[in-house]
Amino acid sequence: MKISEIQTILQADVLNGIDLLDLDIEYGWSCDLMSDVLAFVKNDVVLLTGLVHPQVIRTAEMLDIKAIVFVRGKKPGDEIIRMARDREIVILATDHTLYTASALLHIGGLAGEEGLK
Repeated sequence: MKISEIQTILQADVLNGIDLLDLDIEYGWSCDLMSDVLAFVKNDVVLLTGLVHPQVIRTAEMLDIKAIVFVRGKKPGDEIIRMARDREIVILATDHTLYTASALLHIGGLAGEEGLK
């Protein structure tokens, strides 16, 4: 699924990376615990989270995550946007809850990593 489709499905604002919206994403991952993201993400995912902290960007960089969606109407500050810009990570923000955003993407055809090796 293209990041532009994710943005449309979630009615999300593009806070960084408008020129990267044509990138493809294979799977979705929803989590507020970056330790779980580090432990379990294995593939090309969009990360959905309510955690607005620089550690989210650092985690995404380590796992080569191309896009992050901040949920529940949360907006990252300038430092997080700058970090994402420097690392070419798309930042989206939606008013949907983590649960609803995940469900909408699943209904739209984005799979999770369950059962993948």
